[in-house]
Amino acid sequence: MQFDIGKARGRRLDKEGRKAAQNRTLWGDALRRLLKNKLSVISFCWIMVMVILAVSAGLWVPQVLGDPRVINTTMTSTLAHLAPSLSHPLGTDQLGRDIAARVIYGARISLQVGVFATLIATVVGLLLGSLAAYFGGLLDSIIMRITDIFMAFPFTLFTIALLAVLGPGFINVFLAIGLLGWTSICRVVRSSILQIKEMDYVSAAKALGARHLRIILRHILPNALAPVIVYATMSIGTAIITESALSFLGLGIQPPTPSWGLMISEGQSFLASYPWMVFCPGAAILLTVLAFTLMGDGLRDALDVKVTD
Repeated sequence: MQFDIGKARGRRLDKEGRKAAQNRTLWGDALRRLLKNKLSVISFCWIMVMVILAVSAGLWVPQVLGDPRVINTTMTSTLAHLAPSLSHPLGTDQLGRDIAARVIYGARISLQVGVFATLIATVVGLLLGSLAAYFGGLLDSIIMRITDIFMAFPFTLFTIALLAVLGPGFINVFLAIGLLGWTSICRVVRSSILQIKEMDYVSAAKALGARHLRIILRHILPNALAPVIVYATMSIGTAIITESALSFLGLGIQPPTPSWGLMISEGQSFLASYPWMVFCPGAAILLTVLAFTLMGDGLRDALDVKVTD
């Protein structure tokens, strides 16, 4: 009797296990693997903290820490170069502005530039990479040669040259980074689609008379998005570093708008006496870029279909 009960329980567990396996999806498995990666979870939490601080900054930062863009000329000498304290958690700069407030507002600029620039680069790269891989032939050769020309120039130097023409400013910065950063994504998309377009389901769609646009959007791109998502996540960190470098050189965000790179540029003269003016925005850049990089690594492992639980 006990043996029959055990067999029935085993059959029920096997049936539930098979049902659970049937309900599993690629994205569900990827999410489960991603949550097991502690570094990726910590990185995601840091990114969310920065996003929340950046989005809500206007609601509380000016009231609690002071407006990071306003210079009080009557109090500058009194408030300048204050060390970190309860009233000023990260100290103040040479003009008496709270560094914590400027770091939080600088997160707005860095995250917006990173996301918008990566979005532009991803859209352009997806479009050109898809056309090159799917149609091949002369179109593929033309797009790849254009890609090679863009990749032949140093990225930062090319961005500086473009900004020298467009002029500094927030919009011009993310446009320059986005319009010059599509080449790597284009190659990643092309490599993925070259493999996917030879699959049987793509051949079946062609045999059934599906149009090219439907095949690309419905059957090819959804299966080629995994490496694009990984690369785009890492590209946000690259865009943040590029924006900081441009602002440091005076070609990016202009004063009095806070920017992490601009803050480092303004504080480099006081590095020996007041190191917090450089270390605080530098730490923000380091931790945020590292978070996006580790998040990208975690996504790469999570979206790898060869990985089994």
